[in-house]
Amino acid sequence: MALQVQQSLNKDVHAGDLYVFRGRSGSLCKILWHDGLGMSLYSKRLERGRFVWPSAKDGTIAISASA
Repeated sequence: MALQVQQSLNKDVHAGDLYVFRGRSGSLCKILWHDGLGMSLYSKRLERGRFVWPSAKDGTIAISASA
């Protein structure tokens, strides 16, 4: 997944950003994060339903914290 971020998105995976991937069925979500010490991969699978996903026109979506 880190290689996908580097090659497809041309981003530095060691910069501290979160990279979130959703599986084809929509029930699996993976988060890739580098905290400065090491790479972490978090995974969550829903038993029912799907993760709601915004459409990405250029392949990426930037989100910010809500107030």
